[in-house]
Amino acid sequence: MREMMRRDAASAMLGMNVEVDEPGRAVVSMTVRADMLNGFAITHGGLVFALADTAFAIACNEDERITVASGADITFLKSTGVGQVLTATAVRRVVSGRSGLYDVTVVDESGDIVAEFRGRSVATNRSAG
Repeated sequence: MREMMRRDAASAMLGMNVEVDEPGRAVVSMTVRADMLNGFAITHGGLVFALADTAFAIACNEDERITVASGADITFLKSTGVGQVLTATAVRRVVSGRSGLYDVTVVDESGDIVAEFRGRSVATNRSAG
């Protein structure tokens, strides 16, 4: 596991598991707990976003440069609840100069699409090493 994820207290607190960590691609899963529900007893959208954002962060940090989000959008397509396992798969679409574009699909345990996320990244001049 990369140092970036060892220090990621938020992802750890949410119980996220990194399943794939490759340049330009990442897969991260999370089981929905009761404390992750909103007032309608469905998974809080912010936590679905956090899962997608974590996969995006792993995928876009492909080299020694620290790369951060410059923006992101999400479309929620299906609600989920307690006990369901959500899996976010992030894939690089393009990197041009310091800017990148990544798509993340979040699915439930049956493979149904829960959300689609598009992240925009910018590589900084700082080194992760």
